[in-house]
Amino acid sequence: MSEAYRQAYEDSTQDPQGFWSRAAELVDWSTPPGAAHDEARGWFPGGQLNTCHNALDRHVAAGRGDALALIHESPVTGATRTWAYAELLDEVGRVAAMLARLGVGKGDRVVIYMPMIPEAAFAMLACARLGAIHSVVFGGFAAHELAKRIDDATPKVLLTASCGIEGTRTIAYKPMVDEARALAAHRLDSVVLLQRDRLRAEMTPAIDRDWMELRAQCAADPVPAPVPLASDDPLYILYTSGTTGVPKGVVRENGGHAVALAWSMANIYGIGAGDVFFAASDIGWVVGHSYIVYGPLLVGATTVLFEGKPVGTPDAGTFWRVVTRHKVTAMFTAPTAIRAIRKDDPEAAFLHEIGTGPLRAVFLAGERADPETIAWLERHSGLPVVDNWWQTELGWPAITTCLPLGDRRRKPGSAGFPVPGYHFAILDEDGHPVPDGQSGAVTIRAPLPPGAFRSLWNNPAAFAKNFATFPGWYETGDAGYRDAEGFLHIMGRTDDIINVAGHRLSTGQMEQIVAAADGVAECAVIGADDPLKGQVPVAFVVARAGHADAAAMAARVIAAVRVDIGAVASLKAAHVVAQLPKTRSGKILRNVLRKLAAGEAVAIPPTIEDPAVIPAIQAVLAADRAAASG
Repeated sequence: MSEAYRQAYEDSTQDPQGFWSRAAELVDWSTPPGAAHDEARGWFPGGQLNTCHNALDRHVAAGRGDALALIHESPVTGATRTWAYAELLDEVGRVAAMLARLGVGKGDRVVIYMPMIPEAAFAMLACARLGAIHSVVFGGFAAHELAKRIDDATPKVLLTASCGIEGTRTIAYKPMVDEARALAAHRLDSVVLLQRDRLRAEMTPAIDRDWMELRAQCAADPVPAPVPLASDDPLYILYTSGTTGVPKGVVRENGGHAVALAWSMANIYGIGAGDVFFAASDIGWVVGHSYIVYGPLLVGATTVLFEGKPVGTPDAGTFWRVVTRHKVTAMFTAPTAIRAIRKDDPEAAFLHEIGTGPLRAVFLAGERADPETIAWLERHSGLPVVDNWWQTELGWPAITTCLPLGDRRRKPGSAGFPVPGYHFAILDEDGHPVPDGQSGAVTIRAPLPPGAFRSLWNNPAAFAKNFATFPGWYETGDAGYRDAEGFLHIMGRTDDIINVAGHRLSTGQMEQIVAAADGVAECAVIGADDPLKGQVPVAFVVARAGHADAAAMAARVIAAVRVDIGAVASLKAAHVVAQLPKTRSGKILRNVLRKLAAGEAVAIPPTIEDPAVIPAIQAVLAADRAAASG
């Protein structure tokens, strides 16, 4: 353990007031807070600031207006565009003027339903400037899901584009917006539509406004000044899928968010003014909010907004081209993206040909990073590959290795150590700490650090449930353990612990074994009901190129689990499929796999990236069952 990490962690847990008061100096306050934390008012009570000012105006005022702020890299259109800080401030100011012309002000909600284009980032920052609360909904999200979010957030305005480009597909957004408007009870004042060259949309009279026409009309309007906001005023609402089918709106507050992200950029990612940060995510997810739009700009760095895929736009070398072309300092992506690259380019030929330029490290989050994927990327890149674990609710990493604090300790299968500010405990069902090495519920002591959620929009009861099972502790919903060296291991959701004939087994542990089997590109293990044993594990495996023998692959996977865990695991079914059902952020939809394994009817989830994967897996399951019975 490095001295710098040890000191930072001890300070954050033993003197949180002092630690976070010092961190608060990383941002500009129009009214400085009176303290770091107050039980009733949360973080930085009494303080006032504006997040857009902190992301843009202060850098321009400091003489860095010519410094590069935003790069839009779009391999799906073949376009690359850049904005210096002064240019980005001007664009954001124009959008803020547009919104002000439409009557948007402090506390109003604005839904942003847009693809990965710079105007989406302009819109987020413009809302922050006005004190309006933005709610970004994934462009292309199903109309009924968009309608739910419109009814919950009750926005004044919805901003959209005529289409998004997903790999080789062009997705029309306007029909889904129109359907969502028809389904929603809440009535919007305006829809502002940006027409893209790839596909233009038909305007609806009286409700739709053309983005570029409105911008021209507001050309002479004064740029709204940044509105001073209380630290606990909401910056945005970001919806996650609720277990009841009702989306949960995570509320992010201005003060804690700005401080936590500024601290994390320096102390987790080692990024400051002049560095280039490439988060290969989407603004519809928390990663896009924290580390595409806000985090890099808060510290004066350059951020890369990427419209493409890790493979297929045009090939498995696209990430490395972005990294070298723009001299990226640090990169953040999902493990599933690296697995996709490895599947298409198992010998990393593109990486070796293109190189990694000045890249210092690759950071992974969003899905459990299996040791094989990390080892493959480290071997071929020669760089540290750092896993980190967090959630939409938390807003920034809670477990990782803090390289800038001198910590170099990493272990395959572990996300690392608690980030300063987070105090973890692994608890049993009765709320008692479990011994090292034993699995339990992963919890974090309240109050959560700055940047973490303190409420859910319109849903205080659902928020309270997060702290009800273990009073004084936030229940993450994940199962995991702490090993004897202090590494934290997140093994999956608590409902991914299955009971096989009285034995509690982790499907996450089995996935780690399956992923290491020869020829496996990626995998998922789920629990299926069994009349004799209660539950049994079932594996779904995607093979790497050159491993076409499905029967041999299944046999290797089953044998590997038997060797490592024993016959008690009862893994007897391994299905080799072309791809796994995933969200567009790369998370595997294990609940869908459970239903498919059980032979249940499966509704197409609104978050799924490729709906065609479901009938393809159903066909594989039917063939495997026929072969087994024959």
